[in-house]
Amino acid sequence: MPIRGSDGSIILTTKVDQKGLKSGLKSMTSIVTKSFAVIGAAAATATVAITKMVVSAYADYEQLVGGVETLFKGSAQKVIDYANDAFYTAGVSANEYMQQVTSFSASLIRSTAGDTDKAADIANMALIDISDNVNKMGSSMESVTLAYQGFAKQQYMLLDNLKLGYGGTKTEMERLLKDAQALTGVKYDINNLADVYSAIHAIQEELGITGTTAKEAEKTIT
Repeated sequence: MPIRGSDGSIILTTKVDQKGLKSGLKSMTSIVTKSFAVIGAAAATATVAITKMVVSAYADYEQLVGGVETLFKGSAQKVIDYANDAFYTAGVSANEYMQQVTSFSASLIRSTAGDTDKAADIANMALIDISDNVNKMGSSMESVTLAYQGFAKQQYMLLDNLKLGYGGTKTEMERLLKDAQALTGVKYDINNLADVYSAIHAIQEELGITGTTAKEAEKTIT
């Protein structure tokens, strides 16, 4: 309320309503308490969800490791080691890596005459080539992976998914193998999956596609 001073000035004073202040503080305390309760409940729910995801992912990991061990036998640990480094080399999780490798590894092992150690190396090269192609050429992971799976069945209609300048026919795959031979001096057999993957690797290397995923991983904090 305004009070007139002796010098003619006007002084404003404020009276705090203690009852209203106590009521306001009580209300604020209630709101804060409820907020922390909600946050706590949300955190607990999130923790349960994350735990379930981790358990599920690990269960999948164990199952995939079992598949790798069945296929690669004495070389299984090599594949598992490659899978554990897959984020940095191929931009995928260990589980995704093993899922993709096992989708064509039976044909790949046959093409190496049962040399599982060599098959593991070529499978790793193929997975990295798939990711490099996706990163550099703007293809989708699914479309390139399907193409590689098709090659394992001697199906070439998805070759153009790689965007390397070759159409989706057996004739075009033969042309790719000849171009790769001109680059490396190695003769590639279209009936040998290891040769097909190695020839594609040679073409991608020539086009500057190889290694793009690893370079990206070096600069990506996640």
